[in-house]
Amino acid sequence: MVPQGGNTGLCGGATPDASGREVVVSLSRLNRIRDVDTAGNTLTAEAGCTLHAVQAAAEAAGRLFPLSVASEGSCEIGGNLSTNAGGVHVLRYGNMRNLTLGLEVVLPDGQIWNGLRRLRKDNSGYDLKQLFIGAEGTLGIITSAVLALHPRPRSTALAWIALDDPSAAVRLFALLQDGFGERLNAFELVGRAALELVLQHVPGSRNPFKAAHPWHVLVELCDTLLDSPLESMLADALAAELGAGHLRDVLLAQNLGQSRELWRLRENISEAQRIEGFSIKHDISLPVARVPEFLDAAARALIREFGNVRVVVFGHLGDGNLHYNLSRPVSEDNAVLIEQSQAVNRIVYDLASNLGGSISAEHGLGQLKRVEILRHKSPLEMNLMRRIKTALDPRGLMNPGKVL
Repeated sequence: MVPQGGNTGLCGGATPDASGREVVVSLSRLNRIRDVDTAGNTLTAEAGCTLHAVQAAAEAAGRLFPLSVASEGSCEIGGNLSTNAGGVHVLRYGNMRNLTLGLEVVLPDGQIWNGLRRLRKDNSGYDLKQLFIGAEGTLGIITSAVLALHPRPRSTALAWIALDDPSAAVRLFALLQDGFGERLNAFELVGRAALELVLQHVPGSRNPFKAAHPWHVLVELCDTLLDSPLESMLADALAAELGAGHLRDVLLAQNLGQSRELWRLRENISEAQRIEGFSIKHDISLPVARVPEFLDAAARALIREFGNVRVVVFGHLGDGNLHYNLSRPVSEDNAVLIEQSQAVNRIVYDLASNLGGSISAEHGLGQLKRVEILRHKSPLEMNLMRRIKTALDPRGLMNPGKVL
């Protein structure tokens, strides 16, 4: 049985094999918002609800469901849960593990576990919901979830910033985190190659600066207070850094329209890459302080091995999640590079793992990384995962060939 939602996954987690013997179980018709509790700040949604539908239901109730990913119009809550989705606001609100209070799950033997609890505190045994979040449908089929809501932000400030290198970005992140705490809502890293693809392929895109810069960050502050002086506070902090020579240039969004334009530059990177053509993609995470070390070492190793590759880097620097993608500008040369994906992956994944990172930050393992993960988890970890799988699904019925 292969559970399937909005088909926006990137690792083959919802794709059946070629045997013709697997049954695809679509969750898309389980699409009701069952309950919204504004006093308890919870929303109960079925697994087939799109993320956008959940966001809209929360907004209609005067609340915020903060998960935000590029595919939110088509991805479904069941898939978000099964891959422990992250996105641009993990820095402040956490990923799906942090946003989920309870689950309803159909187990491999047909029993239905009703764990739709709305409690913030429940220390009455094992936290069973965490087994199913991030399990990619290999332990059971999630059919509904109680999600945590938050107050809606009423004040925002946003800036697009040019810097010399990732080390300057990490330094700025630490400074803003110290100064603004939980009001730091997003801190996104965008390399020059990523921005250039958007400017080339996405109509209406404009470079925020006249000059070209090697690195950029998109910073967003939010506050639930209506008249919070975020704009002036952010302007003062960045002016001081610019004056000290730590930044190359700064653009503060002056209105909602400009904020949306700047966000579109970040959100359209994946679409621009799709238009450009195939690339070797990686979804990795690292300790934030080691991101510059990884980027420097990976670039040197890949250029040494494969020559002048184009490295497209972007991601959620605030939580250490990088989308690290490689290609060549000429399609014929790119085809040759794509054939060497396994060798490229080995360099990227080994380096990330050696620096204390993960080979999958928010996309899951699916089919694509289930063998590779054996190199990066200890035999004990893999054995524990297999024992859990065997205990819940002894016949191997649930999404076979994924994760393990």
